[in-house]
Amino acid sequence: MSAPHDRPTAAELVESVREWLERDVLAATNGRLQFHTRVAMNVLAMVGRELVLGDDLAARHAARLTRLGVADDAELAAAIRDGSLDDRLDEVRSLVWASVRDKLAVANPTYVD
Repeated sequence: MSAPHDRPTAAELVESVREWLERDVLAATNGRLQFHTRVAMNVLAMVGRELVLGDDLAARHAARLTRLGVADDAELAAAIRDGSLDDRLDEVRSLVWASVRDKLAVANPTYVD
């Protein structure tokens, strides 16, 4: 957390709302509203994880791109398509898989296992 903000952090606020939805709203609803409550809970969980993990994951992703000698995901995709990285396929697979795991850590960490 950085100045000028005090506690609660953005991640803590998001988690508080998600917990309120889970504990109070979900049980008091049914049907479509309950479904939308579950969707909102999932969205807030993803936002919370991104707030906590985002800077670290972004730095790791940038380091992977640098290691492969590309500026961004579009350039990586183009290099894969045009065969520029064919001599490094094992490394490319490993680094892309690491990026996928990082994305899953935010989207739904249970998918990583």
